[in-house]
Amino acid sequence: MTKGILGRKIGMTQVFAENGDLIPVTVIQATPNVVLQKKTVETDGYEAIQLGFEDKREKLANKPEKGHVTKANTAPKRFVREFNAENLDGYEIGQEVKVDIFAEGDIVDVTGISKGKGFQGVIKRHGQSRGPMAHGSRYHRRPGSMGPVAPNRVFKQKALPGRMGGEQITIQNLQIVKVDVERNLILVKGNVPGPKKALLKVKSAIKAK
Repeated sequence: MTKGILGRKIGMTQVFAENGDLIPVTVIQATPNVVLQKKTVETDGYEAIQLGFEDKREKLANKPEKGHVTKANTAPKRFVREFNAENLDGYEIGQEVKVDIFAEGDIVDVTGISKGKGFQGVIKRHGQSRGPMAHGSRYHRRPGSMGPVAPNRVFKQKALPGRMGGEQITIQNLQIVKVDVERNLILVKGNVPGPKKALLKVKSAIKAK
């Protein structure tokens, strides 16, 4: 059964393993999610569960939203996301999904929106090398050649300056170091996309060895 939960990135810290290793971890706070809908092949053409995360004020929700969450007997949710699920039997509408679905040592994929960097040049955006900074060189941080003369145009995919960051990124095969059920925390080894307080999707890894 595919497992998944929505949470917020709190930040990074480090913990000591039993053998004395220092492990960098990202702290994800995943307060209980609520199952709002079960999507089946008969009604929707595919199988998935829809989770709601973090309550929002009643006045911020429109009428369809309120009607949707009433079926699950819960408050309107700020974030609603879907997780693919092969087996829907383990879920009921209105059921709470908590961090205890994961355990220490589990391998997960974490999806988030990366930090927006604004408009950046090719050195920062694509990792290109700069030109000489002295000896009369006037080529320092520019994009370089636009391509050959013959096609008389710039090819698609040419690495150029532009907007950087703010994209959906999934980091795969991260190990869960610790699960704190009382405080609704998941400690994941390594880093995850996004700034602090960013929304994250944590789901069981699809390519775990």
